[in-house]
Amino acid sequence: MLIAADKFKGSLTAVEVAEHVTAGLRRTVPGLEVSAVPVADGGDGTVAAALAAGFTRHEARVTGPTGVPVTAIFALRGDGTAVVEMAEASGLQHLPGGAFAPLTATTYGTGELLLAALDAGATSIVFGVGGSATTDGGAGMLAALGARFLDADGEPVAPGGGPLRDLATADLSGLDPRLARTTIVLASDVDNPLTGPKGAPAVYGPQKGASEEDVATLDAALAHYAEVLERAVGPKAAEHALAPGAGAAGGIGYGALVGLDADFRPGIEVMLDVLGFAPALAKATFVITGEGSLDEQTLHGKAPAGVAAAARAAGLDVVAVCGRLQLSQEALTVAGIRRAYALTDLESDPARCMAEAGPLLERAAAQLARDFLV
Repeated sequence: MLIAADKFKGSLTAVEVAEHVTAGLRRTVPGLEVSAVPVADGGDGTVAAALAAGFTRHEARVTGPTGVPVTAIFALRGDGTAVVEMAEASGLQHLPGGAFAPLTATTYGTGELLLAALDAGATSIVFGVGGSATTDGGAGMLAALGARFLDADGEPVAPGGGPLRDLATADLSGLDPRLARTTIVLASDVDNPLTGPKGAPAVYGPQKGASEEDVATLDAALAHYAEVLERAVGPKAAEHALAPGAGAAGGIGYGALVGLDADFRPGIEVMLDVLGFAPALAKATFVITGEGSLDEQTLHGKAPAGVAAAARAAGLDVVAVCGRLQLSQEALTVAGIRRAYALTDLESDPARCMAEAGPLLERAAAQLARDFLV
């Protein structure tokens, strides 16, 4: 049995999901051989999955999204591969008191975190983006890495996406020279462009506290930012603004594409490679995947869909565990998942379901084993 599940957000880490599923399976089939590859799709939980796969934990003190210092972690492997998660530095969880700052939140700390990875010896970086509190197009990140963004008076523009409306000149020539020697992969399940109806401000701004007026301000500011960058670095800046992934994590994807020469890849594909999923899959005869909510988003590049696609290609059966299930059996079948076991089928109260996710998951896994293994 191979367990390759993502976290149950707000309840269990991916490692804890694997532990509880294993315990439940062995209630029904004692001594069952089980292996686990906790997975992530580039969003929050990505570094934790890398650490579970044997990467070494590193800490850095960086600037949080509102300027308050935070402690962020990244993961590094002996071959120089680092996994850096922008939410560790610039995520919603770092907003003091949970108060949104849609116009002023900055990705500066993410740039500092990337610098820390370079200082630790990283030569290849998997840059997972998601869960951001920011909509600054990655300007803060690039500034921390050595870029200069100045207003008409020659002063640095203030942090955040809103002040980019005052941007007059951009200079990327001061970016840390190590970046040019470092392979950077932008890992995300978001394929939105930078601006417009499907851009970062319009689609994700409201989740970060942006009003309709704020969304309009941010969209115009990021469009202006892209125009200034086009003057600074040429046509590629305009091309990247329209590219899939540019709108990821408040436009930090755009900053990574333009300033870091990153390659965009679906997060789950990247992470399955990095986490050693293929060798584990080769030894498996049955696969269990899952995440907190199996819903329409799952089908668009989330971890369970990636795991199911790989397992199906290998000719293996896949079942899923989840907190709640919002997909029809037909949709599950199309995704390559034979059946899904939801905790809400065992406990209808959402609050209790989250509070008791571990024991409930063991019960679900025990039933799964009775259905498929006995």
